[in-house]
Amino acid sequence: MQIEKTEIDGLLIITPKVFEDERGHFFESFNKNIFLKNGIDTDFVQDNQSLSYKNVLRGLHFQNPPYAQAKLVSVIKGAVLDVAVDIRKNSKTFGKHFKLILSEKNKTMLYIPVGFAHGFLAIEDNTVFSYKCGNFYHQESENSIFWNDETLNIEWGIKKPLVSEKDNSAVSFKSFTSQF
Repeated sequence: MQIEKTEIDGLLIITPKVFEDERGHFFESFNKNIFLKNGIDTDFVQDNQSLSYKNVLRGLHFQNPPYAQAKLVSVIKGAVLDVAVDIRKNSKTFGKHFKLILSEKNKTMLYIPVGFAHGFLAIEDNTVFSYKCGNFYHQESENSIFWNDETLNIEWGIKKPLVSEKDNSAVSFKSFTSQF
């Protein structure tokens, strides 16, 4: 398993070592010892999975403290453009975003620490997205920033994705007050 730092502190790209033969493939998608050796000390307590059709955009979601969640995200089937936005007010990269393609083919994962808003765009039909969470879901603590916020200037590669009513009524980044 290879763990690579990004330009945003704490955000890590994880590439598993894949063993393939005529039967298929095998890889470790999580190893607590390797994570600990690389500074990831998250106690994952909940796994979530979603199915999205092509051009579905979910996000930018987060939970406020004390129910904030670190996440380990990956794609089981299909592909997404995955985006994490730094919402830690004292971070030198506050308001900056990072994006990459996660897919069943590349098997890449992204570790997203507490203090990030997260979203993804399904770029293939019937995409199965998986995420391990470092805290339990708490509805009263959930919040979201508008996916198409002008200040964040995220290039999703699509003008009119399929977005939930809740995500279309998210707050702007300028009006957002970070609790991180």
